[in-house]
Amino acid sequence: MTLMNPEAGVWCPVYSSIELFQEKWVLHIVRALLGGPHGFNELSRAVGGANTTTLSQRLEHLERLGIVDKTVESTMPPRSRYELTKAGLELEEIIAAIDSWARAHMRRCQEHDASGAPRRLEAFEARGGIAGQGKPAGQDKPTAQGESGAPDERRA
Repeated sequence: MTLMNPEAGVWCPVYSSIELFQEKWVLHIVRALLGGPHGFNELSRAVGGANTTTLSQRLEHLERLGIVDKTVESTMPPRSRYELTKAGLELEEIIAAIDSWARAHMRRCQEHDASGAPRRLEAFEARGGIAGQGKPAGQDKPTAQGESGAPDERRA
């Protein structure tokens, strides 16, 4: 991890923190551990999608940084528990700030898929469709009828 801001040539705590937290799965791991200690497999399920090698590497890194504590509960079969240290628990404010920001500003991401098309979620449709387009939910779905209500020859 780079501890220097290349442009400034001095150590920058914000730059260094962003370098750590942008690593894939790090914030997911912290978020899962905010709920309490987890075994490796339980943590893997809670994080959802991280391969075991990557998860293991991230946990070792977070342990070296003093964010996560690992307790070996047994060697046969191997069982370990992971939990946040005091420093790790202080990240709860950051996770809460991300949650608050996302709830305020990412509604459109929630309502649209990666292609930009509206998602067909019942709750979304119950609100009347895409905000600002003036189409109630369901009116933009293909039907077997044309604009006039007569059967559409192109779809038959």
